[in-house]
Amino acid sequence: MDHTTPTVRVFNTDEHDGTLRFGDRRITVTPAVEQSEGGPLSAYSAHFGRGERADLPAPYEEVWVVVHGRLRIRNGDNVVEAGPGGFVHVPEASPGEVEAVEDTALVSVSVPAH
Repeated sequence: MDHTTPTVRVFNTDEHDGTLRFGDRRITVTPAVEQSEGGPLSAYSAHFGRGERADLPAPYEEVWVVVHGRLRIRNGDNVVEAGPGGFVHVPEASPGEVEAVEDTALVSVSVPAH
């Protein structure tokens, strides 16, 4: 019987070979913990260039931690901003938009894994 011992890993917000770039936009996502690893969650870092906008995710719940920069999140009539060290809870199926007020890096953890 194969018993694999879980390994503690460290990640950062640096881009690498697995980084996904969204067309010619200044938005990138760098996976860290992926669904293929069999866990209950996913984690990634993302970079948004100043002024970039994206729709909020819908099929899963996320918590973002802003590493540097500032985000503005619109959800219906609700508008919030988060800066360095700020946490943002994005509920599953929440409509809205995120905008980078300045160049921003964030870390996201989502449940379930995707």
